[in-house]
Formats: sequence, structure tokens, C-alpha cells
Amino acid sequence: MSVGCWLIIIAITVAFIILILFVSKKMCDMAIKAEVAKKYSMLIFTPEQKEVMDKTDLEAIKWLEQNATEVEIISRDGLKLKGYEIKSKQKSNIWVIIVHGYMGRGSDMVKYLPNITNNSTFNILIIDLRAHGKSEGEYIGMGWKDRYDLELWIDKILQYNQDSKIILYGISMGAATVTMATGDELPKQVKLAIADCGYTSVWEEFKVHLKKILHILPFPLLYTASIMSKIYAGYGFKEASTIKQVKKSKTPTLFIHGTKDKFVPFYMLNKIYKNANCKKEKLEIEEAAHAESCSIDPEKYWGTIQRFIRQYI
Repeated sequence: MSVGCWLIIIAITVAFIILILFVSKKMCDMAIKAEVAKKYSMLIFTPEQKEVMDKTDLEAIKWLEQNATEVEIISRDGLKLKGYEIKSKQKSNIWVIIVHGYMGRGSDMVKYLPNITNNSTFNILIIDLRAHGKSEGEYIGMGWKDRYDLELWIDKILQYNQDSKIILYGISMGAATVTMATGDELPKQVKLAIADCGYTSVWEEFKVHLKKILHILPFPLLYTASIMSKIYAGYGFKEASTIKQVKKSKTPTLFIHGTKDKFVPFYMLNKIYKNANCKKEKLEIEEAAHAESCSIDPEKYWGTIQRFIRQYI
């Protein structure tokens, strides 16, 4: 083969590698770079849906401003993270830390408060995850980096009262945050966790959507996008594993999932539950899509949560 042919082959190979890296970085940004991900996530909603969402969000933000105290922590990597405390009118050492989902914000969780507290004397801490709401951050933590932030929020509560009893409650990426955190050494004051429609791992979740949206196999783009995530966000998609963390968990956990969930597929529930090495219970809500379990069967949903809380508080 002539020198010219070799040069052409080398040039094509180099061009192909550059193209793969370019596309991989774009994919990584679409998934976890907050500014980019938000633009793409909003494309799935109609103008009418966006209008309703904006109105609901403004009402929730206004409610927080009137009823909550804004608080702040500094993450291990120097980000200012915001939270919202709502103290019980009666003296209480019970706290519920509430964690929102992907591309959400703390104000999204205001609608759950009446049912979470159920007239009980609970203190509430709603948090804005990194790169969400008022919290700083360029890249979304997908629960993996957020678990460290959650542990700092727990420490903040313990600064108020070492006798606190803490409940962790998260939905979607918030559920992943909560369950990933339980695999670390949490303080004994963390009594239980409630995880609604969390995913098995960031890798599996993105693999599902790569096939669903782009109709392509994970190799090579998901692999190279994971490398980009490691470089820019500080974690790879495979290492961000709920499965790996729940195997080490000692925190009693209620796992919840809707049977019609396609965004975080329902089958992930049993994979997580099977591997959880803690006291555990699962709740399946028939016909519920992603994050809709509480609205499809509120009596069963909140009744199970309240009963689970009573077992450990």
C-alpha cells in the first residue's frame, strides 16, 4: 500500500475520532450540563404546558418566600447550595429532607408538603440540588455528587440538634440521590429513606434514553460521553450506581415505582430492591407513569409512607 493511501486512512481515522469526541461532548452537555440540558428538556412540552408549569412554579416560589427560611451550605467543591427550612409550629426534633428530580427545583416539592407532614410535627428542609434552582453548579450531579451535598445538609440539621431524627425523601433523581447516600456512612440520626422512582445507575438511565430518543446502541457514544462526564463533571456514568450503593446501605428504605413508568423504567425497581442490603419495603402503584404514583393512588401512596415512617420514628 502506498504512502498516500496510508495518509488517507490515517486522516479518515483521525477525523472519525474527532467526530466521535465532538458528538460525545455534545451528548454529555445535553444530558448533564445544566444550561444546555434545560433547553433540550423543555422541547418535550407544549407552549400550554410550559405556561401552566411557569404559573405553578411562580406560586410555589412565592409560597416558599412567605413560609420558609432560605438557608445555604458550601459543597465540598466550593458551590453555594440553597435550601428552604420550614420549622414546625410545635417543638420537634423530626426533620424531613425533600429532594427534587432532574431539571427540577425545590419549589416543585411544595405540593407534597401537606401529605408528607400529615399534620405531624415535622420540620422540613427542601433543597435545590447543585445546578438547579438557586444552587450553583455548571454540571448536574445525577445523584452521585449530590449525595455528598445531601450529607452536608444532614450535618447542618445536626448542628441544630444532635437528637434529631431525619427522614430522607426523594423523587426520580432525588430518589437516586437519597439511595446513593444511604450507601455511605450516614449518621445514626438518619432513620429512614423514601425513594420514589429512582434509577439503577446513570449509565442504565442514559442507555434507556439513548435507545428511546436516538435509536442507537450505547457503543461507542455512551462510553465516550461517560469519559467526557468524568473529565468535565467529575464522575463517569457507570460509577454513579444506585445498585452499588444500596448493597452497602443500613438505612431502612421504602422503594416506590409506578408500573407504567417509561422515563425511569419500572423494571429498575426490582433490580434496586433485590440488591438493597437494608430493612426494606417496596410499593408498586398500578398504571402510574413517572413520578405520578402519588396522584394515581394517593391513599395507598401516602398511607404506605406514613405507616413506614411510624415503624422507624
